[in-house]
This record gives sequence, C-alpha cells and structure tokens, in this order.
Amino acid sequence: MDLHSPIATSVTSRDPFELERLADELVAREDSLDAPAHDLPLYSPLAHDNPFLTATTFNAEDFLLSRVHTSLPDLRGELRDYLSVLKEELVQLINDDYEAFISLSTDLRGEGARLERLRWPLGDLKSQILESRQELALVQDAIQSKLNNRSSLRDEKAYLHLLLKISESVTRLESLLLITSPDGPSSPEIKNRPLKPLGILNEDTDDRPRGNRAKHLVRVATEYTQLLYHVSKAQADTRSAFVDEMQGRINRIQSTLSSDLDHLFSETVSTLGTSKLTETDKAKRMADLTECLRTYDALQLWRDAEDVLRRDILREFVKKTIFPGALQVPLSPFLPQTPFSIREDRRVPDAVQTPHVPFTAFASQTSPFNAAPRLDERENPLAVLYNSILAFVERDLKHIMDVAERISARVGLDAGCADDAKGFEVLANVIWAEIARALMDELGSALFATGRPDEFRKNHETTQSFIRSLQYIAHSPRAIRAMITHPIFLTFERRWQLPVYFQLRWKEIVTRLEDILSTSKLEPESSSRRAEISPFTLSSSAAVWSAITTCWDGNVYVPQLAHRFWKLTLQILSRYRTWIQNSLPHFPLDYGKSLPSANEKLPTPGETPKIASRSSTPIPQAEGSSSETTAMEGTLLRQCAAVIADVKLLESQMWVLWRDEISSIHASLSVEEEAVSENVRADGTYFTVDALRAALQNLTNLVPSLSSQVTSILIRRASEALQPVRSMPLQFRAMSNKRPPSEPSFFVPEVMRPVRAFFGLESGIGPGASSKEELMKPCAEEVFEAVVQKYIFYMTAMRKKEESLRKLKKGKKPTFSLFGGAPKEDDGRDEERIRQQMVLDVEAFGKDAETLGVDVQGSANFRSLHELAIAPLNDGELGKSV
Repeated sequence: MDLHSPIATSVTSRDPFELERLADELVAREDSLDAPAHDLPLYSPLAHDNPFLTATTFNAEDFLLSRVHTSLPDLRGELRDYLSVLKEELVQLINDDYEAFISLSTDLRGEGARLERLRWPLGDLKSQILESRQELALVQDAIQSKLNNRSSLRDEKAYLHLLLKISESVTRLESLLLITSPDGPSSPEIKNRPLKPLGILNEDTDDRPRGNRAKHLVRVATEYTQLLYHVSKAQADTRSAFVDEMQGRINRIQSTLSSDLDHLFSETVSTLGTSKLTETDKAKRMADLTECLRTYDALQLWRDAEDVLRRDILREFVKKTIFPGALQVPLSPFLPQTPFSIREDRRVPDAVQTPHVPFTAFASQTSPFNAAPRLDERENPLAVLYNSILAFVERDLKHIMDVAERISARVGLDAGCADDAKGFEVLANVIWAEIARALMDELGSALFATGRPDEFRKNHETTQSFIRSLQYIAHSPRAIRAMITHPIFLTFERRWQLPVYFQLRWKEIVTRLEDILSTSKLEPESSSRRAEISPFTLSSSAAVWSAITTCWDGNVYVPQLAHRFWKLTLQILSRYRTWIQNSLPHFPLDYGKSLPSANEKLPTPGETPKIASRSSTPIPQAEGSSSETTAMEGTLLRQCAAVIADVKLLESQMWVLWRDEISSIHASLSVEEEAVSENVRADGTYFTVDALRAALQNLTNLVPSLSSQVTSILIRRASEALQPVRSMPLQFRAMSNKRPPSEPSFFVPEVMRPVRAFFGLESGIGPGASSKEELMKPCAEEVFEAVVQKYIFYMTAMRKKEESLRKLKKGKKPTFSLFGGAPKEDDGRDEERIRQQMVLDVEAFGKDAETLGVDVQGSANFRSLHELAIAPLNDGELGKSV
C-alpha cells in the first residue's frame, strides 16, 4: 500500500508508536520458538558393531575421519574405555566356560592306546585291497584284448564279405556283359570270341527285343554303381591288393558298359530321325532313349552322351549346312514364317531378354508355345541359314533336350561352368558348341566383317536374335546360364570386336558433326533452309540432334555398346555447349553480364545458376545509337534468340528421347549378360537420369545470361523512346495552341515497341517469336521496371529544372505592364497542361504494358511514377521527396 495514501496517513495518526506492529512481531517470534529444533548429528560411542572395527582390514584413516568431531585426547580416552570393556568381557567369557576348559584335558586320557589298537589291522586291509585291484586289472585287460580280437575278426569278416561282394559283382557283370573271365571256366568258343558291344552281340546271338536290351543296360548300370560303391568302401582306409588285382576287370566292365550304352544310344537317336517309324515305334524308341539317358546319368557319363549326340546327329548336319559359301546358296525355309523381326527403321531395339518357358512346363512338340521364334528372312541369307538350324534343332534334338532336362532336374545343382556341371547340358555342350565352332571356322570372314559397319550390325543383330531363339527352346534358366558361360560362347562374343565397330560409328558421327560445326555460323537460317532443319533454328543445332538420334537409331545402335553410345551422347551435348560459347561474340560491358568462358567451372547438377535480379539489371544511358550499334544489336538479338530457342527445344527433345527410348534400355541393362554389366561398370558411365540432367543443366545455364543480354538491349532501345520527356515543358510553352491535352504523347507507343517487335506480336515475325510463351512475360516485366525507373529519373529531373526556373523568375524584378497578373496566369496554365499530359502518358504507358502481360498495378515503381505524374508541377517538396 502506498505510504502517502489517505488510509495509511490515518492509521499512522492513530498509532504513532506502531504498537500493533510490534505485537504482531512478538507473536510471530513466540510461534517460531515453538517450532521443532533442527536434527543435530548423534554421537555414537564405540561398540562391537562398529563397521570400521569389524572390517577385515582396519583402516585408520577412515576410522579417524568418522570421529572427526572428537579431539585426539577425547578419542584416546574413548579407546581406553573400550579396551577396558573388552577385557572385562573376555574375563567374563572365561569365567562362564571355566568348567569346560578344565574337563577338556581329563576327557582325552587313554584315547592314544585305543587309537593304536584301531590302527594295526588297517595295513593288512590295504594290502589285500591292492592285490584285489591288480587281479581285477589283469582280468579287465584280458577281456579287452579278447573284445579287440573279436572286433578285428568282425571287421575282417565284413571286409572279406565286401571283397566277396566285389568278386560276385564283377563275375555277375561279366556274365551280364558277356565278357570272358581270364581265369574262370568257360567254353573255348567264348574264350576265343572277340569282344563286341552288347548291341552287336544281341543282334547276332540274342533274340531279346530292344526294350529288354535297354532295361538290361539299366540293370547292369545299377549293378555297376553298387560295385563302384563297394570298391570305394573297400579302399576307404587302406589300399587293397585284391581290389588292385580286380581293377583291370572293373575297367574292362566300364569300357564294355560304356561302349554298349553308346552303341544303343546312337542306334536309338539315329532311328528316331527317320520318318518310316510308326507312332508305336516312336514311343518305344523314346522309352529306350529315356532309359539310356537315365543310365548315363546314373553312371555320371553326361559328357559321353553329349559326344554321341554331336557325332551322330549334329555334326553331319552342320557340315552340310554351314560351309564357306553357305550365305550365297539360296535356302528354302523349313517352316512357314513366324517372323522374329529384325528392326529396320526403329531407333531403339526391342528389349527381348533371355526367353524361356517355365521350368516345369514340358509342352509337346505340336504346341505353338513351344516353337522358337523365326527370324525375318527378307533380303537376309544369314536369317535363312539360322532358321534352317532352328528347324533342325526343334525337329531332331528338342525331344532329347526335354528328356535330358527332366532327368537333370533331380540333380538340383546350379553349376557355374558347363564343363564341370553335374547333369546334361545339351544346349550348351552339343548344340551351341558345334554350331558356334562351325560359324567361327567356316563363316568367320563374312560374319565378323567389322570393316563394313552396316553389314556387320545386321549380322550381329541377326545372330543375337538367333541366340535368343535358341535360348527360347531351353526349359530352364540353368540351361541358359550354362550356355552364356560356356567358353565357346565367350570366345564367340569376343570375335565380334564391338569396340572396333563403335570406333567406326564414332568416327562417322563425330566427323559429320564437326564438319557442320566448323563451317556453320551462329546465325538463323533463311526461310528456304528452315524447312530442312525444322524445328530448329540453327543448322548446328539440327546437326547435334541428328548426331544424338543416330546413336540410338536401329541401324546403328547395338545393345552391348549401350554404355558407349550413352557416353557419346553426353559428349555431344558438352561439345554443343562449347561451340555456342566460342561462337557468341564478346558482349560489351554495357550489355550486362557476359557469358561464362569455356574454362569457367560449371555448376554442379544440384546447383542453381545465378541469375541477375531486376534491381541489378544495368540501365544504360539513353543516348542516341549509331547505325553500326543498331545493326550489331540486331545481330546479337537474333543470335541470342536462336540459341535460347534451340537450347530449350533440344532439352525437351532429349527428355522425350530419354522417356521413350533410352530409359527402356536403362531398365533392360539389369537383366543383360554379366559381360555387358562389367563393361558398363568398367567404363564408369551409367544410365542415370542425373547424368542427363547434369549435362542438360550445363547447357541451359547459358539461357539466363543470354536472356540478360536480350533484356539489356531491349531496355536500352525502350529507354531511347523516353528522351522526349525531358523536353516536354519547352514544347508546351512553345505551342501556340493552348488547348488542354486529350491524348497521350507520340512517344508512348514507341516505349514497349522493341519488346513487341522482338517477340513478333505485330508482324508475327520476330527473333524471339518461338520463345514467346516462356520469355515474353518475364522479359516484358524486367524492361517495364527498368523503363519506369528511367521515366521517374527524367520526370524528377524535369521537375527540378522547373523549380529552379521558377526560383529564378521570382528573383527578377517584375517589369511594368498594364496587366501585371497575365504572365503568372499563363505559367500556371502551362504547368497544368504539362501535368495533364504527363498523367495521360503514364496511364497510356501502363495500359500498353498490361497488353504484354505485365502486372502494372502490382509494381511499386509504377505507383510512384503515377503519384509523381499527378502531383502539381510547382510542388517542390514532392519533387524533392521523389
């Protein structure tokens, strides 16, 4: 409460000694005395449960710190008192147990003799126990020796049984294969009979049907597999002399079984290719074929079966089909055409990847989904040759491949190399190996002719389509993987010499482009030439776009060289930017910021290029320009407009090319062959949209600087039209007709006319007509702001001049006149007419700018200009403030 308040003053007057306050303080003090006292630390005397005295190791420092509140003499007295207490307790303890101490010695009398009597029989007992333990050890050793002997005899008996099984298996196999035993009893006819395959013996002496012969071989193979298992088990620990002696007979069994199996398999696959067999016979032959392949798989003789197929089926066909003059001989197609078309006019190849039907789908030969796609044979003898090979493979080898795939499916191993794989690899080791070797040996000079790029690309594309058709026949990705990792496949791919082909194409594309860039100038083409390079304005831009599209044209592009063509595309874009920089003239300083040089560091892909703001746009002095300057500016405007239009158009075209063609190639690279992926990684160029965005950004970074040059020239031309503003008062005072103005001045429509002429708004023809949609509005706004600032400068200077003139007139002595007020009234009317004319001019200027899309009402400078125009001409303060 305020001490000077009326209430406080009245209380003080009634109680001058402040007795009430003193009474309140006394009551409060009494209440504080009744409050509970603070807890002081309690003194704990020494006792048996003191933690410092009962600790395992007594620490004097910790003990003294715990008694820091006690002085040393008091602590010494306290310790002496505690010592006397301990002594008294010890004496009391002895007194309480005195009788027990006394009786302890009397109770032990006579115990020594009794212990001696108990001790003497323990020695004999110990000796008896040791003798019993030795006898038990001897018995245990004897038992263990007998057990070891029995175990050894049992192992030897099992080993003898195993050797007997081996001997019986060898004898039984020799009997099944009709092999003469070297020491067995046999008739002289059998001993003197030459060794022949089972098939021949069966044809001569055995009447068993063919199906029984196949089953017989399966039985022999099973028995032989068991024999090999027993032999490996017999020689698991040590070599056996008996097995070594039988090894010769085992090898003979193996060679005989392999020979008989090869003969039966060869005869089966040969008879399957004839057309005289009925459906029943074909079914029986297929059953025999399946049994033979199963036998090969059981014996792990997959490569022997593949050798039979190469020797008896494929090699003869390859010799008749693939020879040095095969491409000059007209061949008739085996089947009606189902074209697997070769691209002629397409830029980007179709992304057909390794085709195959599902692994579990074994469709019949008549299924239309099981037939390999045929190649387009129009004017392509190589496609005719490949189609004949595909027809032969489907007709004579596909059913064998199907059976082999079914048998190999149970192996379940994903092999990495065809030679070391477990299972049949008919596609890789038989079909592809024989065909590729013949193609390289017989048709290598014509097939891999790198010196003729067009023919080379056509041969390469046709061959790749043929490889995809072969892979289409395969039933599993494992077979395709074995084919593309086969050594002959890798050698065949290296024979193409694709880098040499790319160098030829690179030289062709780059030479044509450099010839045009070196001879062409940065000048828009005439109307007669415009149709040839449409939609571009410059012939160099059209040449750059033609070079880029050539890289991805179907008659040039090769999928394995995608990374190289992508890198060349980025290099062409960079070369185009360098050419623009070198072709543009060096801009005068009055025209604003010049273009970056070729050695200047380019902005990174994520960096935004620096664009001059409107406030920093240079406003050149509005002086009259010569004809040379006007001509130079016109040339510069045409060049900048052409470059801006072509750069924008090239950017949009590149994104269309990326979206429609290049991106599909980018997506297909993830499933290409491993060799292609390694090339892409080694080259370091990746199909990424960021790389294209960075290249295009380096190119489009030129546009802001070029736009700034165009805007600077248009600002200077527009500013020249404002020069009559400075002489407006003189014109009005010199006029004989003193009527108020009713229309804008003649120069107002001329202010924004350079912008209209540049974008072709009046005649439809202008340097920047093609960029009107993108550049007209920002350019018009920037020109408008600069001209408004120039307009304010001229109007302010004019007002200052009029103010100075008015002050000069006031300082002079007025001369005698019959009508003294007439000159002053004339001056006022002239000033009003000047002000009205300025208002009309400013409003007309704003309306003219609005037709160009300028937001006039949102411009602060224009509002200042309008306020300056409507202010009275003799208002000096306003002019000063503006």
